[in-house]
Amino acid sequence: MRARGLASLGVVVALSASAAAQWFGFKTPGVPRLPDGTVNMSAPAPKTADGRPDLSGVWQAGRAGQYGYDYDVTQNLKPEDVQKWARDLRFTRAQDFRKDSPLAHCMPVSIPFLDFRGLSQIVQTPKLLVVMYESPNSPHRTIYMDGRALPKDPNPTWLGYSIGRWEGETLVIETIGFNELGWLDVDGNPQTESLKLTERLTRKDFGHLALDVTFEDPKVFAKPFTLHMDKVLAPDTDILEDVCENEKSGVHLSGGITVPRDLLAKYAGTYDLAGRRIVVSVQGDQLLVEDPSAPLDKLFVARTQNTFSSSVSQVALEFVRDGSGNVTSLVRRVGASEQKATKK
Repeated sequence: MRARGLASLGVVVALSASAAAQWFGFKTPGVPRLPDGTVNMSAPAPKTADGRPDLSGVWQAGRAGQYGYDYDVTQNLKPEDVQKWARDLRFTRAQDFRKDSPLAHCMPVSIPFLDFRGLSQIVQTPKLLVVMYESPNSPHRTIYMDGRALPKDPNPTWLGYSIGRWEGETLVIETIGFNELGWLDVDGNPQTESLKLTERLTRKDFGHLALDVTFEDPKVFAKPFTLHMDKVLAPDTDILEDVCENEKSGVHLSGGITVPRDLLAKYAGTYDLAGRRIVVSVQGDQLLVEDPSAPLDKLFVARTQNTFSSSVSQVALEFVRDGSGNVTSLVRRVGASEQKATKK
C-alpha cells in the first residue's frame, strides 16, 4: 500500500490493498541484480539501441530543500526575487486555506509539483518521450524529440508544450505555453503564460537520475533560478491510477478570518514546550510559527479570534489568556493529541 499526503488540503490519498497487490511479487525483467536478488542501483546506466542514455523506468522523487520543493519552489529566494503581486497572492491563497487550489478542485497540478513529488514513469522512444505520474487524475506529458522547435504562439494548457534534445548524456526539455490557472507548488506560487521551464535529466547510473529545473518567468520572478533534485529508481513496482474526488466535498472548503492586529501582536513571542522553543511572530493577518519539530507548519491562519490552523496540515494552535487579557500559553493540537507550551 502506498499513500501520498496532499498537504494543501490536509488529506491523504490512500490506495486500497487490493489495488496495490496487483503487482505484488512481480520482478522487473532485464535489470542488474546482486546475489541477494536486490537491484544493483550502482550498475552502469543503460543505453538505447541508438546509443543514447535510456531514462526509462519508474522514478521516486526525493525530498529537496528545507520544506520540499513541491511545497515551495521559492524557498531559496530572497523576498525581492519574487514580484510583490505574486508574494501577496501566495499569502492570500494561504489565508483562504488554499481552498481554490487546483488540488482542491481536482484539476491538474503543475510540472514542478509533478517533478518534485511522488512517482513518475518515463517511457522513451527515439522521437517521443512520455512521462506518466502517480498524481491526482493521473496526468501525462508528451515531450517531442523529433527536432521540432517550440511553437511561437502555443495554446495555453496546464502542462504546456514540451520539446527535448540531447546535450551529451543529458536530456534537455524546454516547456512553454502554460495557462495562468496552475499553481507552481502547494504553497500557491503562481505560474503565468510567460513561464518557461527547462529541465535537465542525467542518469548517473542504473538507479539514480539527476534533475535540474530552471524557472524563467519575468512576470513572477526577478531573475531565473534553478532547483536540483536526485530521483531514485523504484524497481519492481508500477504507478497506479489516482483519481481525485475532492470536488464532491468542495462546498465544505472555507477560508480563514481576520483577527485585529493588536490582538495578533499579543500572540507573538517565545513559548516553551517541554524544552522545545516555539517562536510566534506576525506577518500581515497571519502568524508565522518557528517550530523545530514541524518546519512545514510555518504559516497559521485564524479560524477564530484565538485559534489558528496550519495552512498545510492538521496542526492547530489555541492561545490562552488570563483574566487581564495577557497571553500565558498556547495549546498545540494534532487530532486528539494535545500539548501545552508556556509563554516565556
